[in-house]
Amino acid sequence: MTSFIESELEISNCGGIMKKILYIMIGCISLGLGIIGVILPIFPTVPFVLLAAFCFARSSERLDGWFKNTKLYKENNIKNGMTKQAKIRIMCSVSLLMSIGFIMMGLKGIVVGNIVLLIVWIFHMAYFTFGVRTV
Repeated sequence: MTSFIESELEISNCGGIMKKILYIMIGCISLGLGIIGVILPIFPTVPFVLLAAFCFARSSERLDGWFKNTKLYKENNIKNGMTKQAKIRIMCSVSLLMSIGFIMMGLKGIVVGNIVLLIVWIFHMAYFTFGVRTV
């Protein structure tokens, strides 16, 4: 006969296992989307790689270690710096996507939206040019 505390531990452990499985699933989907982003220049890579890193770190130490040793993570790790090619790829894809929004808002006459988007684009370019170390 199990005590109340033992049954509570089993229930909480089941929730922990479900949480780990959810993190693994989200991490794998994010990693897949990040890989697609490497192939398609209009699809962002870094946000999906960061989400995958977060999910794998929360799910298990083995997955976290494996992911941090992949080429995809090492090339897109902003903390350690980025290669010139990776920075150019990110800046071009973001510029392309933001220009679509800029044109669409311009056609609709949304001036404030265009100004905000232009400011965000300028800060994005300045950050990746001067804020992220090139390796």
